[in-house]
Amino acid sequence: MKIFIKDIPVIISSNQEFIKTSHYDNIYRGMDLKIDFDQLSGEILIKDATTEVIDKFLVYLKQNNVKKLEEITFTVDDYDAVINDIKKDYTIIKAAGGLILNEGEALMIWRLKKWDLPKGKLDKGEKPKKAAIREVEEECNVKVKLGKKICHTWHTYKQNGRRILKKTYWYRMYCIDDTNMKPQLEENIEEIKWMDESELKEALYNTYPSIRDVFRHYYLMD
Repeated sequence: MKIFIKDIPVIISSNQEFIKTSHYDNIYRGMDLKIDFDQLSGEILIKDATTEVIDKFLVYLKQNNVKKLEEITFTVDDYDAVINDIKKDYTIIKAAGGLILNEGEALMIWRLKKWDLPKGKLDKGEKPKKAAIREVEEECNVKVKLGKKICHTWHTYKQNGRRILKKTYWYRMYCIDDTNMKPQLEENIEEIKWMDESELKEALYNTYPSIRDVFRHYYLMD
């Protein structure tokens, strides 16, 4: 599971999974962890973490700006139990969106001073595939055909005093008709743009890490 908190990737993995330790700047043991949060920097691995240790980090990251920390990975013994324990503390919200393709270009939206992909929350009883198409067509006023699922992302935030954990399903999509393409202004979308490979590379410097993660999974599919 990878959760984005203030754009910092927090990864939870099973101890059974192979972890390349040379990838990390600092490695700690979760069971005897004593760390100065203010000194967090680079990419960190915490082995044999407990739910309590992970939750302390999640709370700290949400309440503070940790500018030097790039990524943190926890490994745990009972992966399913830890994930279930973490989810109990949150209201789970589901959303869906799409990476729209057309003749070698991808469709990006400009929203809240960042390049983004169209997405939105599922309606009650709605399936992710249907929601993804609906949200994309509403936000961009285009017609699309659904392709394969790319991945899903998690991110957390606070809303009306509630701790929210949002799961977003991402799908590959193909444009059928963009004749009437226009941004949905009420969703704070100011611009929609087809981008070629060089434009995408530049745009991905000014987007969210979760969106870069969607593109990374997309490129791994091909």
